[in-house]
Amino acid sequence: MSYQLVCGIETHIELATKTKIFCGCTTQFGGEPNTHFCPVCTGQPGSLPILNRQVIEFAVNAGLAVNCKINNNSHMDRKNYVYPDLPKAYQISQFDEPLCVDGYVELDSGKKIRIERIHIEEDAGKLVHDGGYTYVDYNRGGVPLIEIVSMADISSPEEAREYAEKLQLIMRNVGVSDCKMQEGSMRCDVNISIHQPGEPWGTRTEIKNINSLSNIVRAMELEMERQEDILDAGDKVIQSTMRYDANSDTVYVLRSKENADDYRYFPEPDILRFYVSPEKVEEIRATLPELPDAKLKRYVDDMGLPENNARLIYKYRNVTRFFDDAVNEGAGAGNVLNMIISTVYAVLQTEEDKENFDIKITSHQLAELVKLIDSKKIRANKAKEVLAQMLESGKDVTEYIKADDLAGLSDEDLKALCQGAIDANPKAVEDIKNGKDKAINVMFGYVMKNSRGKADVKKAEEIIRELIK
Repeated sequence: MSYQLVCGIETHIELATKTKIFCGCTTQFGGEPNTHFCPVCTGQPGSLPILNRQVIEFAVNAGLAVNCKINNNSHMDRKNYVYPDLPKAYQISQFDEPLCVDGYVELDSGKKIRIERIHIEEDAGKLVHDGGYTYVDYNRGGVPLIEIVSMADISSPEEAREYAEKLQLIMRNVGVSDCKMQEGSMRCDVNISIHQPGEPWGTRTEIKNINSLSNIVRAMELEMERQEDILDAGDKVIQSTMRYDANSDTVYVLRSKENADDYRYFPEPDILRFYVSPEKVEEIRATLPELPDAKLKRYVDDMGLPENNARLIYKYRNVTRFFDDAVNEGAGAGNVLNMIISTVYAVLQTEEDKENFDIKITSHQLAELVKLIDSKKIRANKAKEVLAQMLESGKDVTEYIKADDLAGLSDEDLKALCQGAIDANPKAVEDIKNGKDKAINVMFGYVMKNSRGKADVKKAEEIIRELIK
């Protein structure tokens, strides 16, 4: 039986502030368990939260980047629930007045996935399951989050993946989060229901805390299959909270799904309402960098770069900054791009390596090398060899290519080499005269070898063809 998917995603993103949302504890990832928390983090009697101003600014930044409207007046709420990772039995979040509303993310197809709201809240601690025991680490408790809630506009696992990846790229690009899913700084809760075409939407389930883009796709596929089997058997899907286990490649029910009423939201009494002026919103909007889709369009439409190659760099903020700086130094965009993806990426193999882009040379050093290719003073293959050495040592191109190596050949010297190539390869000459043009490559090999790579191949071809007429 044919079913249609209805999907919305709640994305939790840890903000890149240095301190937590309501106290001065560090947000640094890692550390010994239970060393990065204080009485405020755990809601001890007598402790009072103070809202971190930068959290609000980062959230506004994120909202503007995904086309949201900003609520100038907002407040914090208490969301009440009992779980071991939340010792005070409530989470400070936002309910009826979120900071950002009515945005969207546009997919490559042109389809817009609407964003209902973005609100700020505190993260909970982390449960660690080991050897049949469960331990609680409160280091993550109180780390500032934004929760981005999409509308149920997603109609396939592939669209879900693209939406999540675009969110990740945008948030990294504007600098509000590193969005490292493997470290938990970006986590997705995927809401899924299926129905027959023309029928009302089905009962939804929510798969919690998915921590990779590929897992989003796989978890959705499995849950869709599970719901299809239930409906085909004539049973009803029960609204539930689910978990995807990548090790066993299964989805399973954690608990029946709570409704908003179960959380008994009410305004947080210890934190005053806050106001973000229209002037402040516009000030933040003016600081937004060029976003990934706009950057890709500039590379392809304005610079004329092949889209497949441009896609290999546009999503890494530090790579594109390095690329743009090298081009602004006067180096050809195409050759800069080729040097990065062919040689620099050879030593930056993981996604994290590329995002960090920690290399020993500067954009100026690469530009100086690329200018030699642009002016045809060295060949691209030679440049790649030199760049590999520069990346290892951090030294300038002049350490590896001397002035004598860059001196071109005079027309007389080049003509003499071409004549030598003809004299040394009579069979190739005969083949060329008989229309076998590929035979001229033999001549080029002779010329390049004896000129130590200095010869202009195009000019050498003209001379050779003239001499063997």
